Amino acid sequence: MREVAAECGNPVLLFSGGKDSIVLLRLAEKAFRPGRFPFPLMHIDTEHNFPEVIAFRDRRVNELGERLIVRSMEDSIRKGRVVLRSETQSRNAFQSVTLLDAIAEFSFDACIGGARRDEEKARAKERIFSFRDEFGQWDPKNQRPELWDIYNTRTHPGENIRVFPISNWTELDVWEYIARERLEVPEIYFAHNREVIRRATGLLPVSHLVQPQAGEKIEQLMVRFRTVGDMSCTCPVESHAANVDAIIAETAMTRITERGATRMDDQTSEASMELRKKEGYF
Repeated sequence: MREVAAECGNPVLLFSGGKDSIVLLRLAEKAFRPGRFPFPLMHIDTEHNFPEVIAFRDRRVNELGERLIVRSMEDSIRKGRVVLRSETQSRNAFQSVTLLDAIAEFSFDACIGGARRDEEKARAKERIFSFRDEFGQWDPKNQRPELWDIYNTRTHPGENIRVFPISNWTELDVWEYIARERLEVPEIYFAHNREVIRRATGLLPVSHLVQPQAGEKIEQLMVRFRTVGDMSCTCPVESHAANVDAIIAETAMTRITERGATRMDDQTSEASMELRKKEGYF
């Protein structure tokens, strides 16, 4: 993060209220406190996020006293930049439009995010400093070497960098860091009773976006979320882990990545994430 602050002219830290971005905030505190962060925070809001996470996001930002920029996909839809088939369609794949518009609006040259290589195989190919061209696109075959943790931050006008400080961390590393630092996270990461339906290979939380279809029934199960995102495609997992220590024990035993187990939008094809990243997705 200090490298980004020193080498980049106008960086931003992406903060959604999820566990990975919560860890990034703590790392930023350690890097720059007692001063203010040398960059604002930004969230690309699909308007389909879990309300518990949005409430946590706002409260945490207020506690830190930092500036938060929120750009909504609703604005992109109203402008005709994003066209959806229906109100309930997953918006994850279209976030790149709003993100690229926000990058252009504020002329950001670096976006710090909490993506990790263990989440998905497309991200496993990505560097810590991931370069995007003037269209915001990622070329996995054109990545710069990062020998001995030396980073080349040079960009041409219009290009930008996505920076992933915890790229080499695992889900278990994240939870162990949360435990060590005693970080607060949204309650939906812990086991709770929730109405869900079984669809395809996972569970979906019942909401105004997700209602039972023919042949489906609503069940009340003890679940928790391993990752948080669009309510229409983010699946909880059955769990009784009600505290961080229990989550660490559970995570140590699992053999399915968090996105593989919980994100239906990543299961549409083997290359779904890589295709989205080539279009500018975070």
